[in-house]
Amino acid sequence: MADFSWNTQSPLQQALVPGRHGGAGTHMGVTLEEVRGVSLVQVMARRGRTAETIKAAKKLFNVEPPDTPRAVSGRNATLIWSGPDQFIVLSARQTDDQFARLTEAFAGVASLSDQSDGRCLIRIAGSGARQALAKFSSLDLHDSVFPAGAAATTAVDHSAVNFWREPGSVDENAVFNMLVFTSFADSLWHTILDSCLEYGVQASVAHAA
Repeated sequence: MADFSWNTQSPLQQALVPGRHGGAGTHMGVTLEEVRGVSLVQVMARRGRTAETIKAAKKLFNVEPPDTPRAVSGRNATLIWSGPDQFIVLSARQTDDQFARLTEAFAGVASLSDQSDGRCLIRIAGSGARQALAKFSSLDLHDSVFPAGAAATTAVDHSAVNFWREPGSVDENAVFNMLVFTSFADSLWHTILDSCLEYGVQASVAHAA
């Protein structure tokens, strides 16, 4: 019988080439990162149990989950709106069983789905980020329309994406995040990278803190 070894690897293992790309000078207008080592859990309130789900989330994260398209920073996690009565818990992956702890916290009031290995987190920032994003996204990312903490469930390059601006990020320091299914991550990465080249882009791997 053949032996098998299961090694987890990034869906961008081949596509992501760290370093500088594009641009005519030394200025890099965009930073583009894949964020690895994240835990992603979808929380969906059960019928008639929304208030209890909110209460459980507030006890666990010291903040209420968003009930509109927003992302909020809580204790050791970011909660991202993903639809009516549901949100994604984003945190750094740890050695203990985080999913088991969440399952216990939301027992009887919400259904949970571990998405940690099914999604890829891509982060884009810098003075040229908005212009690059405008090439492939229909979202209006102006401060007055998409302020810090705003979120959207949208499509990018025919791929479903959870998109949000990091809470607290302002002006040219605005940081945008995209969660995409791993099977589409390679294609989306190339689309984003190509859109950033004229501004100069620094590509790298980051790890969730």
